[in-house]
Amino acid sequence: MNEDPESGEGIRARGEEALSDLAQALLDNPIFGQAVTTAIGAGERAAHAQRSAMGALNIPAASDFERLEQRMRSLSARLEAVEDQLDDTLDELAALRRSVETETAKTADHAGAGGARGLSEH
Repeated sequence: MNEDPESGEGIRARGEEALSDLAQALLDNPIFGQAVTTAIGAGERAAHAQRSAMGALNIPAASDFERLEQRMRSLSARLEAVEDQLDDTLDELAALRRSVETETAKTADHAGAGGARGLSEH
């Protein structure tokens, strides 16, 4: 088996040239151009008809779901922020209660110690 690299390149070059000639012939053919234009137009009309039919049946489109998903993500983020604020507020409230309880206990201890001292002095 004799493999000539030049013969492989020659076949490839002739194939590329043939494809190029065919593509150019199709592009130059007005019937082919009209068929492509008609096919594209038909696809657009079919998509429009589908959207209209889905709207008439009150079936949401993909874009409606995408908007809903974005809104849900936004609401979820906002809810998480509110939860974080609530946690912070609860932590602050607990610290404030501990502080008040500590101050109340100190005041009670101080009043009890002063009252006992006053009794012993008599």
